Amino acid sequence: MSAVLGVANASSLQELRRSRPKRARPQIPGPPFKPKSIERQKSLGLWALKLPSADAIVVRRTFAALTENPQGLQGVIESVEHKVKRRQLWPTVKPAHFGVKIGSKSPWAIIRFIFTGFFIGLFGTFAFGRKLLLRFPGLFSLGWFSKKGPTEEEVNSATFKMWFVGKGYSDVKLVAEGKTKPDTEIITRVSGPEIGYLATSIILIQCAFIVLSQRKNLPNGGVYPPGIIFGATDLQEQLQANGISFDFISKRSLRQ
Repeated sequence: MSAVLGVANASSLQELRRSRPKRARPQIPGPPFKPKSIERQKSLGLWALKLPSADAIVVRRTFAALTENPQGLQGVIESVEHKVKRRQLWPTVKPAHFGVKIGSKSPWAIIRFIFTGFFIGLFGTFAFGRKLLLRFPGLFSLGWFSKKGPTEEEVNSATFKMWFVGKGYSDVKLVAEGKTKPDTEIITRVSGPEIGYLATSIILIQCAFIVLSQRKNLPNGGVYPPGIIFGATDLQEQLQANGISFDFISKRSLRQ
């Protein structure tokens, strides 16, 4: 349903974003970023399809906030320890292009994703089309979506994995050249239990605990992307203690 309603309100959201004051844009070195719509990620053994996602917007807003506040956002009455950690952390974070893709080992799954996205994009723009999508989700997704929710057993047996494939430079001198392609690839992974009912609940609750217990170390109220708020806290450690794993997978040279 969220995807259908997202398409329905896409134009309104774009107008709202254009009406807001423009934020600072970080300078990202290297050639222009041109992501492929479909690619074979050999390092992971996956096929990947570019996915329209709010995640990319959130990451860009995080970098915009960091560009305006290079040492992060000061807490209301933050401790000396937190201030030191914040000032040490944020200058080490470099801006990057960010995009989201959905992956599968099977090319057939990618075809099904494309099929589903086509119908959501086409029918989600008018009321009768949205009614059809919500009434017959299985038909328009080749069985990917269903009006029936998962069973407790299905939820407990499910897991999620998010792979982060980063490409950059091994030497700052290469960055200065500008047009040189990245020569290093780093892969990390975040994984955990079923993402919709279990992992989301874990993450929200741990964020809430930090807001309650570390309020003085956080900035004044407002609308912020979560990264700039929780980046200097111990959120990652709390998530790891509650079943969300953060793993470094590999680092390799892209030089041929």
